[in-house]
Amino acid sequence: MERVKLGDIFTIKKGKKVIEDDNGKFNYVTIENLHSKKYRQKTNEVGIQVNESDILIAWDGANAGLVGFNLSGTIGSTLAQLKVNSSFKDKINPAFVYQYLDSKFDLIKSKRTGATIPHVNGAELRSMQIPIPTLDIQKAIATKLDKAQEIITYNQQLIEKYDQLTQSLFIDMFGDPVRNEKGFVLEKLEKFYISQKEGTKCGPFGGALKKEEFVESGIPVWNMDNISKNGKLVDNINLWITEEKYDALSSYSVINNDIIISRAGTVGKMCVVNTLFDNSIISTNLIRLRLNKDLLLPIYFVSLMTYFKEKISRLKTGSEGAFTHMNTGVLNNIIFPYPPITLQNQFAERIEKIEAQKQMAQESLAKSEELFQSLLQESFK
Repeated sequence: MERVKLGDIFTIKKGKKVIEDDNGKFNYVTIENLHSKKYRQKTNEVGIQVNESDILIAWDGANAGLVGFNLSGTIGSTLAQLKVNSSFKDKINPAFVYQYLDSKFDLIKSKRTGATIPHVNGAELRSMQIPIPTLDIQKAIATKLDKAQEIITYNQQLIEKYDQLTQSLFIDMFGDPVRNEKGFVLEKLEKFYISQKEGTKCGPFGGALKKEEFVESGIPVWNMDNISKNGKLVDNINLWITEEKYDALSSYSVINNDIIISRAGTVGKMCVVNTLFDNSIISTNLIRLRLNKDLLLPIYFVSLMTYFKEKISRLKTGSEGAFTHMNTGVLNNIIFPYPPITLQNQFAERIEKIEAQKQMAQESLAKSEELFQSLLQESFK
């Protein structure tokens, strides 16, 4: 099979700085569009125009090397256009090359330059050898992979819809907590702690838990990465301690139905812990909240604060723009509409059914991603 340098097949042009204009006539194509076809920005600047047959690549930043396809508009300075040269018009299916480059992201990433801000290595990219089967085979491979990608996208969209359904259900049952049109009694959060001593707990400070004490397996340590932006637990552990260290830090332990809250960085991000691990603890930058679930369900409070956090309470301490954090005292004084526990239980039961359906979609997504990777390896081995 013939192999040709990418630089011989494509002309590569880096985008230019673009001024946004809500009333612009062109789509302003950004790195975000490499993941999604939803154009959120417009511009009147022609700049570097791309069309659906061009391949796009993130040239600068953390995502440098990521590729996109089937996009149109004006690209900004962090993207580059790969346009097929006229001499290869009848020999190359761009969708095929897009899939090939997508499969080589790790390789492109490994060649990047720049210590602070990564950049695609243009010379390395242009010298990359692209396998060129017949045009019919290129089209067949691209079509096969596109269909597999469509299944992945469908499952991703389905999961997103289940998340939207959860929020819609909350609003339907409890209304807007600021307007409180349902007339629920306003209560302070500290009233619902399991006890004043065990209700809240900041993670271990200073020398209590040092970096060199983490191990490759053992007892899980929850951190900010384990809390998703939509208030779900990410049960993917990357920090562990020994059983001996756990015994020493058992006062920071976590049990199911505890709420863990980020107290630095993205302040106030929270989720309910529901895991198969018997023992675990919180890391330095988390707060553990333990409620009396006979009075206040963790799923209700987390949903309330995920969907309406800024309207309910300012969780950060310190001025905006400075390094912000929160402490347990902030939680004590949160005032919120308190619905009857019977209504909270109804909400929890419905959420459980939605989560069961969402879990099936997540399993389907995992299988479709596995299928895609298998087809990718088969196509480009």
